[in-house]
Amino acid sequence: MQGYESSTYGDHMTDHDAIGWPAAKDEDAAVGFLVDVAKPGHALELGVGTGRVALPLAERGVRVTGIDASPVMLQQMADKPGSAQVRAVEGDFAEAAVDGTFDLVYAVQHTFFLLRDQETQIRCFQNVAARLAPGGAFVLQVFVPDPHRLIQPQASDALHVALDQVVLRVSKFDRVRQTVNRQYVAITEGGTKLYPMVFRYAWPTELDLMARLAGLRLEGRWDGWSRAPFTAEGGYVVVYRKPAEAV
Repeated sequence: MQGYESSTYGDHMTDHDAIGWPAAKDEDAAVGFLVDVAKPGHALELGVGTGRVALPLAERGVRVTGIDASPVMLQQMADKPGSAQVRAVEGDFAEAAVDGTFDLVYAVQHTFFLLRDQETQIRCFQNVAARLAPGGAFVLQVFVPDPHRLIQPQASDALHVALDQVVLRVSKFDRVRQTVNRQYVAITEGGTKLYPMVFRYAWPTELDLMARLAGLRLEGRWDGWSRAPFTAEGGYVVVYRKPAEAV
């Protein structure tokens, strides 16, 4: 998508409630899972956004640093109560360019897939591994792609139809590069607004290989923060661990 940059998603999606997306309600479960992994330690969130998870995680006693390419998102976090507890860094989270080492690095809500090519995703794994303390964990909340949606090279559907609003989702798929160019189109009597998104999905085994190349080991994969058994359908949580001793 021409003109799309690492900050584009965040700068446009700050009011995504306007297109009928229900707010995620998994903060408590996510924080409980992450606290258990961090114990309590120092955590780095990739794509921290408005602090939906970082702020309650900091309230639980974890030292949290958050990196995001969108100054708009970071400003929204700064305006929230408790934001002083989270160290905010503006930058490309693929580089994980922050000082210090971390007991936990994590990315929620499929944020990792916003890295738009395989090389960048591999580089992110390597940079995360370099910043993890021995025994530290890299936690991702991602999804298993639905192959049925990838049969055709493009798709469009109506997400919301009401008296005063229509929300459309328009997608183009590149099955070789595993990328999706997408626009959410919100149409109201007051006008039309576009919410662009470009992402690259990766299959679970591909993520496992990226982790191995970075020197991380698969610890477990579950159907969500509750650690329900993995079913390979929809969203899931995976933990990769840096060995406690150099190998």
